[in-house]
Parts: sequence; structure tokens; C-alpha cells
Amino acid sequence: MDVTVLRPEELTPADLGSWRAMQRADPALANPFLAPEFTRAVGHQRPAATVARLTAPGPEGPRTLGFFPFERHALGWGKPIGSGFNDYQGLIHEPGLVWDPAELLRACDLAIWEYDHLAPGQTPFETAGTRRTRAASPIMELNGDHGTYLDRLHPKFLKTARQKERKLTREVGPVRLVFHASEDRLLNTLIRWKSAQLRAKRRRDLLSRQWFQAILRELLGVPSESCSGTLSVLYAGEQPVSIRYELRSRQVLAGWFPAYDTRFARYSPGTLLYLKLAEAAADRGIAHIDLGKGDETYKDDLKTADLTVTEGYVDRRTPRAALCRAQSASGRTARAVVRANPAVHRAVVHAANAVDRLR
Repeated sequence: MDVTVLRPEELTPADLGSWRAMQRADPALANPFLAPEFTRAVGHQRPAATVARLTAPGPEGPRTLGFFPFERHALGWGKPIGSGFNDYQGLIHEPGLVWDPAELLRACDLAIWEYDHLAPGQTPFETAGTRRTRAASPIMELNGDHGTYLDRLHPKFLKTARQKERKLTREVGPVRLVFHASEDRLLNTLIRWKSAQLRAKRRRDLLSRQWFQAILRELLGVPSESCSGTLSVLYAGEQPVSIRYELRSRQVLAGWFPAYDTRFARYSPGTLLYLKLAEAAADRGIAHIDLGKGDETYKDDLKTADLTVTEGYVDRRTPRAALCRAQSASGRTARAVVRANPAVHRAVVHAANAVDRLR
């Protein structure tokens, strides 16, 4: 196996075609976070973004076996492409491919590769990985049948949601969903709502960064079956009450940034949007909506199954890798200390957001 390391913009049309064909051939790789469009959009904004192309000799020339998108940082510390906002990670490959993680890292000049949302089916990484922990990633199974999905939800949850929808209709206006809205003003509204929500929860506000907003705008409405940014809006009358930015492929709708107008919180507009979205997605042939890992109550209410994603790392057992492991361990310890002290946590988040705004 030969490995060629490229910048995302160096991928050729033939590379993009091979990449998309691999995604179509394996449902486990159909998530839009694994698509070349996502990798290229990140590459336009993050200098560390890189792609390894895996090939093997063939009778008619080199045959492409896979693509490994990653970011290379100091000391050869590797992370997934879009680290910090990529909810599905791994190597995109031909069906049945087996690879040696240590050899792949060596060819990419990586000492270590850390992941926190490793996709199911990445067996070589799983087998060679260290400090592996698994987490549930809830999904809403649709498979083109909205009625069957609703039948699997708890009757009490569904009854309450319908009561709130009727109340919202009476008091504000008829409820309707726009599956994809392309207006820039609505994206700006989502960013404003979500930023306020993150700041209120004392969490770091990624959406305040101009480079990240550039990624959102680049992906929004991309005419691709592999990855296209979709902005879904729930209206009550003419008033947008909930907005959700997701990434869409032919089979998967991957949630990314949901937000709602807090003035309408008593109607649970976020939940109403998800329920409307399930019907619209099923009509478009979407197999499932990925809610992303996390234990939020609304995910438990809406999900019908769980995928399993993994957090851990693979390394080459070199001095550089040992340094990376030590830094990672000290970072985890520091984060645990910060999280355990609310006052310190608020100060750290406040400082980080201030730096983001200055940038």
C-alpha cells in the first residue's frame, strides 16, 4: 500500500469520485462528516487540514483504496479533520480493506492520532487503539417511513408535543417547516441564538469565530449527495421559532447546531422542529437522523436506536508519541480540575470567548 499526503484542495476530480463511491458502497461511511466536501471546507480555513490517499498497484495503474482526512499539529500530534466540531471520524475505504494503523501513521508523519467520534466499523483503529471509551450516539430511524418512526415513540411524549403544537398555533400562528432555507439572515439568526445559548451555559462559543462561520456558509446548500449544509426552520405564522443547521447526505441527516428563540421556550419549539423534520426527511429518502452523542433529555425522547462511537487514540510508541500522550494526559487532568470548580470554569470560558472575539 502506498500513501500520498495531500492538502484537501489538491484532491483531483478522480479522487473525489472514488471517495464518494466508497461512501455509497458502505452505509457505515455514509455520514456527511466523512464526505470530501466537509474535508475541503475545513481545509479552506484550517492550515493543519490534511488528507492521506491510500493506493495499491493495479494492472491499469494505481488503484485507490481509501482516504484518511486528519489534522497534523506540533510533535506529529494528529487529530480528526475539523477536530472539535466533527461528529463522525475515520478512514474512508473500499469494502473489506484492512490497514495497519501504525504504518498509516508513519506514512502520514504522525506520532499519535486521537479521535473522539470514531465511526462504527473502523476495526483496525479499534483494535490498535488505547484508552478506548465508547459512547452512544442516538439516532432517529426513518427508512422512508415516518409513520413507523412515530409509532416507536413514547405515547405520552408524542401527546405532549402535539398539545404544544396546537397551543403554539393558537397563540402565535400556524406551524410549518421549511426543510431548507438559504437566506443568510436566517443563518445569522441561528448564530445569534446559539451563541447566546452557549454563553448563558458558560460554554465556549465556536460560532463566534469568523473562520467557522465561513465553513458553515461554504457548505450551506452545496449541490452534493455526499454532504450539503441544510438550514431547517420551524415557523409559527411568519415568526421563525426554531432553526437547525445539519449536514445531509443521501442517507443521513446529521445534526450540528440546533437553536430556538427563547421567547417561545414553553412550546418546546426544538422538539416540534425535530418531529416535523422527521416527516420531511423520510419523504426525501433519509434513512436516519443522527442526533450526536450526548445524554440530553430530548435525545432520549426522540431516538429509536443508538450508534456507538469511540474515543481513544492510536500511536507508534515513539518518543514523540510519548510526549503527546503526556500532554494529552495533563490536558485531561487540567480540564477535570477546571470542570470541578465552577468559578474557574466560568473564568476559563470567558477568557477563551474573549480571545475568539478578538481573533
